[in-house]
Order: sequence, then structure tokens, then C-alpha cells
Amino acid sequence: MKAMDLRACALQALMEQDPDRKCMRVDAIWQAQDQWLINPLAELRPSSQQTLPGRPERPLLVPPHNVPMRSVHTPLGRAALLHAICHIEFNAINLGLDAVWRFGGMPQAFYRDWMQVAHEEADHFRMLRDILHSLPFQDRRCEYGDFDAHDGLWQMCEKTAHDVTARMALVPRTLEARGLDATPMIQDKLLKVHAPDADAVREALNVILRDEIGHVAIGNRWYHWSCEQHGLDAVAHMHTLQQQYEAPALKPPFNIEARRKAGFTEIELEYLGVI
Repeated sequence: MKAMDLRACALQALMEQDPDRKCMRVDAIWQAQDQWLINPLAELRPSSQQTLPGRPERPLLVPPHNVPMRSVHTPLGRAALLHAICHIEFNAINLGLDAVWRFGGMPQAFYRDWMQVAHEEADHFRMLRDILHSLPFQDRRCEYGDFDAHDGLWQMCEKTAHDVTARMALVPRTLEARGLDATPMIQDKLLKVHAPDADAVREALNVILRDEIGHVAIGNRWYHWSCEQHGLDAVAHMHTLQQQYEAPALKPPFNIEARRKAGFTEIELEYLGVI
């Protein structure tokens, strides 16, 4: 049985630009778990010709305030919403792969956890894109890339590329945790729309919410582990990192039940202003 260098393979998948081929690479890695060789001390570098992450030319990336808000009560509005979530999931594949290759010196379980995240995010992306394909757009089916999108999630990945503690704090525990809060609100809006595509999106969001609780929990686990390794107070250091990296402020309403399931302690929830 030929060994597979997990971290090197994750970097190759991260550099892949085509969404279909990226997902196929992630599938192949995940299905070959028995062959994984995990070397936490390996020094890896992306190709000098490749800008990370690998992604298609479209969607056009614009500042968040330039992404228009549309009503879910119109087919175009639902397509735009679905496209926005699909884009988040595509970026989430990349952030899982990036954690696997980038951060050396971590326990082997860290790399397994984040490869699992990449695998599940690839499933989410394809599930949402299949629904997107069922929607009309300018006399053809809607495609990923048909709407503009913003790059806030990956920008935070870049800002925290040198510090695994900051990455765990500000990507899964902050930006992805906001998804736990937003999903029920989106589902409530879609509940008022009597259209098959609205029902399909709501059902897909149920799956995504279940898995995202696990992803945020992985971020919580490794954030606390890293704080312990460096003798840091996890609650106080979170505040320091939020200020240092200008992380977006948390805004209610909060999905307190989901956050508790994801491993936030009562002290953390109180400190963050969630309860």
C-alpha cells in the first residue's frame, strides 16, 4: 500500500483552481485515510507560480458592502442567497486544506480534524451547487460564479497565516460561528416562501448547521489546546486577538444552543456578550 503524504496532498488540493477537481482531490484524500502519512515537521511551500487559494476566475470578488442584498421572495433573490452560501462553503474547503498543510508541529489529530472539515465542506458545496443548478438565470441554469461575492473569510485566513492560535480563534470560533447564528434566521425567512427551491435550501441548511457545529467545535478544541501550550488565558487572549486583527464584532441574535454544542463555555459566552 502506497503512503500518501497528507499535508502535501492537501496543499495540492488547495492550489487546484477548478471547483470540481478540487472536490475530487479532497474526496480522493479522504477515501485514502489508511494510506495517510502525516509528518508535522515537514516544511512545505506552494508553487511560486500559484496564488493561494486556487479558485476559478469567477465569481468576481468585491468588498462586502458591494454585494447587493436581495429579497428571498423572488427567484433571483433566492439564487443570490444560495450563491452566497455556496461561496462560503467553497472558501471553507480551502480553509480546511490550508490548516492541514500550513501549520507544522501540531498533533496528528489536528491534521485529521481539518481534513475532515475540508471533506464535509466539499459535500456542502456540491449539495448547494446542485440546488443552484436547478434555478434559472438569464435563460439558462444558474452557475457558481454568476453573482459577485466577497472574500472576508479567506482574508482572515491570510491575516492569521503565521499563528495557529489566531487562526483557530478568528476563523472557526469567530467567522464560522457567525454562521451558527445566521442559519436559523435564513431558514425562518425561507419558511415563508412557498417554492420548492426554498424548501430544498432549508433542508440543505439543516445538514450544514449540524456539520458546522462540529467544525466550530474543532476550532474551539484546538484554540484551547494551543492556549494551554503557550500558557495563555483563553478568554482574555480571545479579546486580544479580536482587537489585534480587527475581527468583526459579534451581533445578535445568537444561536446559544448551537454555540454551546460547539464547545463555547458559559464564561466565554458571557465574555463575548452572547448571554
